[in-house]
Amino acid sequence: MMKLYDKGVYLLNGTEIVEEGTVQMPLSKEDAAKNTMAYRILEAHNTSGNMQNLQIKFDKLTSHDITFVGIIQTARASGLEKFPIPYVLTNCHNSLCAVGGTINEDDHMFGLTCAKKYGGVYVPPHQAVIHQFAREMLAGGGRMILGSDSHTRYGALGTMAMGEGGPELVKQLLNKTYDIKMPGVIGIYLDGEPMKGVGPQDVALAIIGATFKNGYVNNKVMEFVGPGVEKLSADFRIGIDVMTTETTCLSSIWKTDEKIKEFYEIHGRVEDYKELAPGACTYYDGMVYVNLSEIKPMIAMPFHPSNVYTIDEVNANLKDILHDVEQKALVSLDGAVDYSLQDKIVDGKLYVEQGIIAGCAGGGFENICAAADIVRGKYIGSDAFTFSVYPASTPVYLELVKNGAVADLMAAGTIVKTAFCGPCFGAGDTPANNAFSIRHSTRNFQNREGSKLQSGQIASVALMDARSIAATAANKGFLTPATAMDVEYSNKKYHFDSSIYANRVFDSKGVADPSVEIQFGPNIKDWPAMSALPENLVLKVVSEIHDPVTTTDELIPSGETSSYRSNPLGLAEFALSRKDPAYVGRAKEVQAAQKAIEAGTCPLDALEELKPVMETIQKVYPNVGKGNMGVGSTIFAVKPGDGSAREQAASCQKVLGGWANIANEYATKRYRSNLINWGMLPFLTEADHEALPFKNGDYIFVPDVRKVVEEKVSSVKAYVVGEELKEIELKLGDMTDTEREIILKGCLINYYRG
Repeated sequence: MMKLYDKGVYLLNGTEIVEEGTVQMPLSKEDAAKNTMAYRILEAHNTSGNMQNLQIKFDKLTSHDITFVGIIQTARASGLEKFPIPYVLTNCHNSLCAVGGTINEDDHMFGLTCAKKYGGVYVPPHQAVIHQFAREMLAGGGRMILGSDSHTRYGALGTMAMGEGGPELVKQLLNKTYDIKMPGVIGIYLDGEPMKGVGPQDVALAIIGATFKNGYVNNKVMEFVGPGVEKLSADFRIGIDVMTTETTCLSSIWKTDEKIKEFYEIHGRVEDYKELAPGACTYYDGMVYVNLSEIKPMIAMPFHPSNVYTIDEVNANLKDILHDVEQKALVSLDGAVDYSLQDKIVDGKLYVEQGIIAGCAGGGFENICAAADIVRGKYIGSDAFTFSVYPASTPVYLELVKNGAVADLMAAGTIVKTAFCGPCFGAGDTPANNAFSIRHSTRNFQNREGSKLQSGQIASVALMDARSIAATAANKGFLTPATAMDVEYSNKKYHFDSSIYANRVFDSKGVADPSVEIQFGPNIKDWPAMSALPENLVLKVVSEIHDPVTTTDELIPSGETSSYRSNPLGLAEFALSRKDPAYVGRAKEVQAAQKAIEAGTCPLDALEELKPVMETIQKVYPNVGKGNMGVGSTIFAVKPGDGSAREQAASCQKVLGGWANIANEYATKRYRSNLINWGMLPFLTEADHEALPFKNGDYIFVPDVRKVVEEKVSSVKAYVVGEELKEIELKLGDMTDTEREIILKGCLINYYRG
């Protein structure tokens, strides 16, 4: 089903895989690497003149209502006058406006008035989820799009798209560049053809299971090639593509063909189609061979998309697999709740309480049509099991109404809702305590579906394809693969009605109107002032996390906290609240000392425990003190930053006085970038996390930290402060000159203010 090559490979004529070093090639590795689709697109958008150190300018930007307020506020503080490129503001996350009073709708009105003032596009709530609108209206062959959502992936349509934290979009809004080293490119060679009942989520989960844990594609571009591509519809490819984010890759790109051209024709944009294919001799840094014919319906068990099994395997080994999931949960749940799945076994079968098809991954036309075909003439039953479907856009919804799919779903007991991302991040369809939910959405991390461990609440989410979710619904909640159903799929044709957007979406056509007054709600707050990096730094470790991976959902929970995304200090109160509830209080205690320094008073009076720390430091560094020192907090995590692109995972720490993170490695480039853009040092330690030279509550002194950053020192001498100074080594890793300057200034806002 799946093979990962140990070394680089050549692809000849798009079909023949040749391992590096086995046969003499017509091109050198360096020249053949230039024949990837990724290289050509990056080259066309690079402004540096150096393909090893890229400075990318994107064609378009897109954000949703959890992120666009903070982005525009940051850009305004940095001198924004006009959106220099098309910028689309969708409203698909904070759409339940009863949550937090007027907060969410206030954000929407902020977005609409900013689109008018600065020359952008505003998509009203419930019209489309961010990525479906981008597919329908923004993507184009050979283009590059940057979005402030981690699932910004339009590679199947020939568009190289990346999801990043908000500050990277701010740079584009200020006519700056996205600076990265040339990423590696991994070929994803698709062969064969999916069997009946297998959908895009099944293929995606199989690939995630094979590549996530070993980091095979981490921060690289996944390039989809091979004869299997042409066997997949555009919707099927899109469904695989959006899930590439869960491999931790940087971006994705696919070869294109007549089926993708037809997609653009259907959407009235055939001129945006461009044929893409690798060269006759192309070099890839690695290759994943995928035999589509052998992939079966898959399930990603709690609590990660890489925790994959076939559904048949789960049903055949139910007790053992559920026990294995429970054991894995002991690590990530840290004993906060009693967790068992054994009660889900009913008459030897797995019973689930909820099925959901939603969002950028599940809410596509073909997925929902297939689900309707499966449940037609059946009924989901009157027990605990519920079934909800969210079409990804109003045009998709309208076509499903016209062709009868919605009627079939509703007749079976399904609730069909509007375009909304809520189920994906805990703002809608939260399961009951101890319930088990199966979802065709993007993630199944703990907390992400709405659980609150600190309140004793826990639910489980497993990821599945829409087809098998519908098969389970038709079987009244008992886990069932779609391949077990005898279904005649209707394969209905899609018709796109452009008038829906033409009549409802505000499009400035790039014309700014400076006379428009921005509408601010009372919850929309400016960023607090942030200090430049001091000469010397005293850090207190205020949280210590030893999970193998820490997600951004654990660093700043999603769900009801989303209503406070436009209020930096208000949102910060939720930081680490579901992982380490004491974090905020500890961070604030330390921050009091830094505030005293900024106010020109004595930090030792604000933080009594700092006195013996300073006494120890000054025995060796007598000149460290008033005027040349900063005090702040740091956290340690083994591998933080998996998951969402949300910048708030870093900015919340910053506004609470955070100056650094310490990690064994960073899960994603985007989280590390978020730290840097908020002026936080992304320290690395090679010490084993089970034998750290420091612990929660310890102080770490970093002398001459400003000089370290200025002089591009990679290995940083620091000290754990006890009765004496104990030297440790921290590293900063590769940083661009711009990134170092941002750190020195204290954050991106300060950097642009000058």
